[in-house]
Amino acid sequence: MEEKRTLWGEFSKGLITTNPLFVLMVGLCSALAISTRVESCIFMGLAVIFVLTCSNVIISLIRNFIPDQIRIPIYIVVIASFVTIVDLTLKTIPAVYERLGVWIPLIVVNCIILARAEGYASDAKVSHAAMDGLGIGVGYTSVLLIMSVFRELFGSGKIVIFNKTLINLGIKNMPVILILFPGAFITYALLSALLAWYQERKTTIEISRELPEGLPEGAYAYETLRQSGRSSAPPVETKEQ
Repeated sequence: MEEKRTLWGEFSKGLITTNPLFVLMVGLCSALAISTRVESCIFMGLAVIFVLTCSNVIISLIRNFIPDQIRIPIYIVVIASFVTIVDLTLKTIPAVYERLGVWIPLIVVNCIILARAEGYASDAKVSHAAMDGLGIGVGYTSVLLIMSVFRELFGSGKIVIFNKTLINLGIKNMPVILILFPGAFITYALLSALLAWYQERKTTIEISRELPEGLPEGAYAYETLRQSGRSSAPPVETKEQ
């Protein structure tokens, strides 16, 4: 039971706590570039999940046999092997492969993949490395899909997947800037701000529940700032009744 909880923890942390795009802020180049179409993000997300999970597993398996001096080149060779499989597979879907373009081969040097290989898989059990790769990959994909849905829907007025229109707002003159390069930064900034606001609000509520009763007016906000690390001031002392 403990093992299951641990494995779930390894997976779930990649969704929010260590989300590669919103928290670690790595792999942003590809995310900002391809998030104009939901269809492209689905395939890119699946590719990253496959490469990340498989490379984590292999690196974890051979971690005790890799000389420290050449570990990075070996990691890149392992990652490149799985990227080649993805690249050859996606070539069977010309329309998708053309849109993704150079971003598929560049998965080899994606900061997310290398960071998990060096920072986690090289010192973790196979099962934990697999769940870590899967969780980080799903976290990356989920952000891609959220960004692409927002940009495609409100930038073009509809969402098209495999030449089928899933959603059509039927509105003309949509803000085209959302599907251009500036739109990527605008969308990412809005989503990042929303997540930061949610996490701060959640932390504030949790801390306020743990504070003792009897604090003077305004002390709750003061103590919340102090306990969340945003203030180095001494704690407020309660008045003795």
